[in-house]
Amino acid sequence: MAELSPATLELLRRASTATLCTQLFKRGFRNVFLQGITRMTRMPGGNLVGPAYTMRNIPAREDIDQISAFDNPEHPQRKGVESVPPGHVLVVDCRGEKRVASGGQILLTRLQVRGAAGMVSDGPVRDSGEIAAMDFPLYCAGGSAPLNLIHHHAVDLNVPIGCGGVPVYPGDIVVGDAEGVVIIPSHLADEVARDAAEQENMERFILERVQAGAALPGTYPPNAQTRAAYEEWKKKRAP
Repeated sequence: MAELSPATLELLRRASTATLCTQLFKRGFRNVFLQGITRMTRMPGGNLVGPAYTMRNIPAREDIDQISAFDNPEHPQRKGVESVPPGHVLVVDCRGEKRVASGGQILLTRLQVRGAAGMVSDGPVRDSGEIAAMDFPLYCAGGSAPLNLIHHHAVDLNVPIGCGGVPVYPGDIVVGDAEGVVIIPSHLADEVARDAAEQENMERFILERVQAGAALPGTYPPNAQTRAAYEEWKKKRAP
């Protein structure tokens, strides 16, 4: 997996998922924002950003998915938690199943201690009250006490998955803010981050104009005159 450059990482930590969705839409990508999940934990350091390390679940089967399955250290759920590279995001495909947990406080703590950037799941978590107090980025479908074995059988690690209705490939760039999570194909990360920063700079200028009474026509989207005024505005703000 290609590592993010420090410059791209910093730009994505500040970019909104709304802006990133717009930039990806301009490049032909319409289905990039995960549905049915929200941020559960505090995130004082800016956006969640990191390459995806994926885990896939299929429906459980009663003769296989017994509590004794966790005695095997190679169980994919436990092995996955122990395999996520530092700085990466564990993205879990739960098929949108909300009746059982996709993890709990101990697993989340292990991810945090190992240096993972965060976790994203389209299923709930258990121990949600305790997890909500953690300083570790988690996006999920709320809380649910029953254990995962009731409805999940973890089968694959670091393969293409679906999460929140979005395809996620290993190494795709995961970005999460207060609104939710967007997935960026890794080969587009640098240019999307750069253009997102420029879009948000332009939108700050436009917002100032709208706050001062400007009408939308010619302002948003900007016409040639507004763009010229924006370039002058940028010059005045340059260090």
